[in-house]
Amino acid sequence: MRVGARNLITDVQGLYVGNASDEVLKSGSTVLVGDKPFTAAVSVMGGAPGTRETDILAPDKLVQEVDAFVLSGGSAFGLDAASGVMDALRDQGRGFAVGEALIPIVPSAILFDLVNGGKKDWVKNPYHALGARAYAARSADFSLGTVGAGYGATTGTLKGGLGSASIVLDSGHTVGALVAVNSFGSVTYDSGHFWAAPWEVDAEFGGLGPAPMGDPLARPSHSKMSGFSEKGNTTIAIVATDAIIDKAQATRLATVAQDGMARAILPSHTPVDGDLVFAAATGAVPLRDAIVDPLMIGHAAALCLSRAIARAIFEARAEAGDLQPTWQQQHG
Repeated sequence: MRVGARNLITDVQGLYVGNASDEVLKSGSTVLVGDKPFTAAVSVMGGAPGTRETDILAPDKLVQEVDAFVLSGGSAFGLDAASGVMDALRDQGRGFAVGEALIPIVPSAILFDLVNGGKKDWVKNPYHALGARAYAARSADFSLGTVGAGYGATTGTLKGGLGSASIVLDSGHTVGALVAVNSFGSVTYDSGHFWAAPWEVDAEFGGLGPAPMGDPLARPSHSKMSGFSEKGNTTIAIVATDAIIDKAQATRLATVAQDGMARAILPSHTPVDGDLVFAAATGAVPLRDAIVDPLMIGHAAALCLSRAIARAIFEARAEAGDLQPTWQQQHG
């Protein structure tokens, strides 16, 4: 295994990510889109999800491919970001054709950031415009941390954010992850060591390594047990590969990738989180082995997601009005 050239989900060729943020709202939206529609699936393990167009991702449903995924802040209001992306895709002639109608398929998921210190007194829902802006900003290169869907995110102890990571397998398949971390649980020990440290590559989130067990500060950070109703929760992610897999295999990929979330956030998949993982497969590289290759792709997806979660927190930047410190302020 090795890290991809960008160490981003866009190391999966043909995928692009766009971000749009609003510093007044303290919120934003993120879109992942491909050169062409891609095979898609979802795994939902949190107890409080907010989603759109996820039922169609089940293996037995008619639609086999989607045009884009959207991750957004804004709670239920943020689901409208997908409408902005749909409009932009339709303008470009993309979508599922039904007679004369053209319907872009854009599953989406949201996180709760409505009480994070930003102004939420809008007259018109701003997320449609944020979705359109994110689509317009799509690129193979994009920023991490305080941006897009992770702009106003929080965690159990530190400011959250947007993260990504990639792996290229010996089989030639590329795997990547993209995540907006807004978790009830924490991602570090009190010492600032990340739960995901065993899987870090090239000091991508500080290079502290695993927490030394003899250190009195090497204990789990306390989660925001008493304040979740005030700060909100949910970690939403996408894992992607260039392998040729079907919807059932993509569903297994999304499910296995949840292990990466559980390794990086403690606790994860709680009743007050809407934790979910989308899976995308561009279908460019054949499987060499029908058992081994999907196994390794799933393993790589879990590793990428753990690393992406830590990178999201590591890259978060401090801004006026923040309710939580950043990792850099506490431990950088």
